[in-house]
Amino acid sequence: MPRSTVTDPAAPKPVGPYSHAASGPGDLLYVSGQTPIDPATEALIHGGIDAQTERVFANLASVLAAANRSFADVVKVNVYLIDMADFASMNSVYARVFSEPYPARTTVAVAGLPLGARVEIEVVAASMEAD
Repeated sequence: MPRSTVTDPAAPKPVGPYSHAASGPGDLLYVSGQTPIDPATEALIHGGIDAQTERVFANLASVLAAANRSFADVVKVNVYLIDMADFASMNSVYARVFSEPYPARTTVAVAGLPLGARVEIEVVAASMEAD
């Protein structure tokens, strides 16, 4: 089965040669990392880590919806922060998005992110329709 991709016209355009999301054999959807880009302006939003994390989750929600998925379908989350001092604030926003049972998660600090973002988040979602 060839790779299938998702393009969401409501989400920010990718800043490189990649798709918003892709899937292959099986039911997993791999959503590319989203940064706090405002889809209306295609520019990084102003504000601190709370505002940036909220924008990232809005972008992720849009891509998931374009693939007929939601945060309830997410099984794995990877969070990239440029400063681990932002962890508690990011985690507070994260806790408003996900409920128990929580998806698996990894959070790492990185040296930098595209366009000067403070946070980037990628998710893997399963299709729960078969349950």
